[in-house]
Amino acid sequence: MTFEELGLNSDLIKAINDLGFVSPTPIQQQTIPLLAQTPTDLVALAQTGTGKTAAFGIPILSAINCDDRTVQALVLAPTRELCVQITNDIKNYGKYLRGFGITAIYGGARIDGQIKDVKRGVQVIVATPGRLIDMIERRVINLNTVKIVVLDEADEMLNMGFKDDLDTILKETPKQKHTWLFSATMPREVERIAKNYMTNPKEISTGKRNEGADNLEHIYYLVTPRDRYLTLKRVADFYPEIFGIVFCRTKAETQEVADNLIKDGYSADALHGDLSQSQRDFVMKRFRSKTLQMLVATDVAARGIDVNDVTHVINYNLPEDVENYTHRTGRTARAGKSGIAIAIITPKDSGKIKDIERILKKKFEKKQVPNGIDVCEKQLFNLVSKLHNVEVKDAEIESFLPKIYEELKDLSKEELIKRFISEEFNRFHEYYQNAPDLNMQKGAVDGAFGNSRTTRFFVNMGMMDGFNINSLKDFLSDAVKLQPRMVFNIDVKSSFSFFETESKLVDTFLALNSSGLEFNNRKMSLEVSNRKMSDGGGERRGGSGGGYKGNDRKKDGFKRPRSGSGSGEKSYGGEKSYGKKEFGKRDFGSKEKSSSSDFKYKDKPSSDRGGEKKKTFGKSRF
Repeated sequence: MTFEELGLNSDLIKAINDLGFVSPTPIQQQTIPLLAQTPTDLVALAQTGTGKTAAFGIPILSAINCDDRTVQALVLAPTRELCVQITNDIKNYGKYLRGFGITAIYGGARIDGQIKDVKRGVQVIVATPGRLIDMIERRVINLNTVKIVVLDEADEMLNMGFKDDLDTILKETPKQKHTWLFSATMPREVERIAKNYMTNPKEISTGKRNEGADNLEHIYYLVTPRDRYLTLKRVADFYPEIFGIVFCRTKAETQEVADNLIKDGYSADALHGDLSQSQRDFVMKRFRSKTLQMLVATDVAARGIDVNDVTHVINYNLPEDVENYTHRTGRTARAGKSGIAIAIITPKDSGKIKDIERILKKKFEKKQVPNGIDVCEKQLFNLVSKLHNVEVKDAEIESFLPKIYEELKDLSKEELIKRFISEEFNRFHEYYQNAPDLNMQKGAVDGAFGNSRTTRFFVNMGMMDGFNINSLKDFLSDAVKLQPRMVFNIDVKSSFSFFETESKLVDTFLALNSSGLEFNNRKMSLEVSNRKMSDGGGERRGGSGGGYKGNDRKKDGFKRPRSGSGSGEKSYGGEKSYGKKEFGKRDFGSKEKSSSSDFKYKDKPSSDRGGEKKKTFGKSRF
């Protein structure tokens, strides 16, 4: 079927052809003829990326009167990004319609400019609920003339707490109107809106309720909490051509993960609610242009993101609401393309995986975190593929070839290939040959002490000495000249603290006792903590000095380390020093380019402590 067969007028067909659309998607095939020819209410169930904007945008353009400058259609969207995107798309569909006007109303932008756009007269308004209510209360927008209301991503708007706002807005519209509701899932609140504000709606579905895309592969890795970030990096290295979104639960975690990826040389950035609108626009511009390979985002900030060719969605943490998993993974496997959804989980998340499997009616595949050899192989053959497919610019390199041929004349084709490949492979292999196994060990318990890989230490200093989790981590890692990630599961008490490290580093940390390590003129003492429980439920530390009260111990046995949101701040005993951080810019040191095309592959943060050399493995196509 073609768009011409849908009975659209010539101006719309011309604009659609300009956009390169050949045939309508399934949801468009069902909605466009129905809505363009028969006035009706509609509930449409379709996954993100199936062409929903055209499915309601083109019927809107077929229904409005361009000679009338009053508001005839209202589209509500959950986020600023989706609001702007819908506006631009409908504007493109209607660019040959004389007198057609559309404007976007959303928070984070100057309201006076939006007021001027509305007063000039437009037939279509695309808005986020909060800003629209503000405009209504200012008596700038009158919805009495609205004939069509579209609720796009209705389930997401309700998840974001817009229930009361939607009720307020819909009450401002005429009863004699048509409401079109588009949603990826159908929770009870969406059904309530359909029941209360729609009359005998037609129902269209391009998939089962809450079901994910068929062309999407769901896999998960089972790891310990402290290995979650290393697993993320290992996954990124295992998929050299990754162009994906990493979902985190909180704004702080989102910024932390993005900052760590940037410091480790990955082409990444953060998207969350604490960014200004200009910063959000800048990040999204980079992601859409594929300057970024990984966008680290919260659920709220990522809602409405419509970017083509996303290859991976990585759940750094599973969402609190399992239905949100459908929205996250809807960012890939769009328009018939395939995609991969990855979840990095700990044992306590196993139940959620089963819940998601039940809702999606899809089975997850448990996979082993790629080891060093797996990554080396993937990177090597990716390099070979690029070499095979590289565009050769004969004219540009012709003048250099005679000297190159002369230099390499004593090498056979086989020798030349081996040497070229070895130049890259040797670096991969050197770095990954001793890479740790990140997979959860059989029989291990999430968060439990006693893991043979880790040892717990007692330190005779705490909050009274001016320490917090971050400063103690930095102080200890500086003292032993190791990466901060080697100090984890930190629990800072009033006058003492606990931390964990890898068991192979026990002697390294104990050596600090004989080094005379001091802090604020007090000698620091470290002891291996016995993981035996006292009768009162407390934990006894090794050596002399007894234990501490059981009710001081955290319920789960340890306190997770928390690092800052990327400000570069360190605090040792209350004295702070701040590192510079510019939005969208990175400094990888004087010997490294800050270009996003420099894509490093590391399992270790790029701290200078310990004199570790930074390694760059190949170049990204981005």
